[in-house]
Amino acid sequence: MDRLTAMETFVHVVETGSFSAAAKRLGIGQPAVSKSIAQLEARLAVRLVLRSTRGLTPTEAGLAFFEKAKSAIFEADEADEAARGAGAGLTGNLRVSAGVTFSRMRIIPNLGPFLDQHPGLNIDVLLDDRILNLVEDGIDVALRIGNLSDSGLTARRLGQSPSRVFGTPAYFERFGEPQSPADILNHQAVIYSLGESPLWPFKQGPHEHAIAARGRLRVTSSEGLRAGVLAHHGLAMTSEWMFGPELARGEVKAVLTDWELPPKDLWAVLPTGRMPSAKAKAFIEYVEGLMA
Repeated sequence: MDRLTAMETFVHVVETGSFSAAAKRLGIGQPAVSKSIAQLEARLAVRLVLRSTRGLTPTEAGLAFFEKAKSAIFEADEADEAARGAGAGLTGNLRVSAGVTFSRMRIIPNLGPFLDQHPGLNIDVLLDDRILNLVEDGIDVALRIGNLSDSGLTARRLGQSPSRVFGTPAYFERFGEPQSPADILNHQAVIYSLGESPLWPFKQGPHEHAIAARGRLRVTSSEGLRAGVLAHHGLAMTSEWMFGPELARGEVKAVLTDWELPPKDLWAVLPTGRMPSAKAKAFIEYVEGLMA
């Protein structure tokens, strides 16, 4: 039995909580995972996981082995990278989770130099506006915009964008431009309803106004938000990242610019308890450079 492979299999079993989920992540059959864990327990002469109808639970010995195994795997990966040499570039697969619109506009079109620098590296980009489970989905790094709901996450801020209220010239010609935050109540808004507060918190010096924007169109993706605004259905409060090209071409206009709205941060998020690989570090640094 390959000891390192067995350790990697065990780590995936603990992180995913089941043989079947670990097998899916590894791309092998569940019997192979079960056999690997059984052989590992036999070699160590200790029970590593407890099986029940509710899933798998690592024993005390299993938890101790899990932490050491993760460190050993990380060290082995680092040794591989060092042996290849910095000039050889990165190799293997990198799984990245990111929002659909931000990736389409700011990340994927600009990956060329990074891919050219590392011809042996494959990047799987999981495009989804939902927050995925990094461990269960085998994600190396996630790019997330906004506030992080879990303060225990391992994260690094890569950039920041101002937030604005956007609409099209055609919409403003028909309904007029809001002159104060309170005027938002007289307008239709395209509401992004995926985990964000419906309040638009305006601030100007000591003055603060939290406006509950109203609209007949609610969407669960940034692509829908963009489409709704560009189809003249209403206003949207979002980051400049979402409408950068249209703003430059005059296809959308920002209003109430003398009022501040909370800026949007871009975060690189890593799986909890897992040390970043050289591939993840290089990708994070590259994206940070794009945001500069």
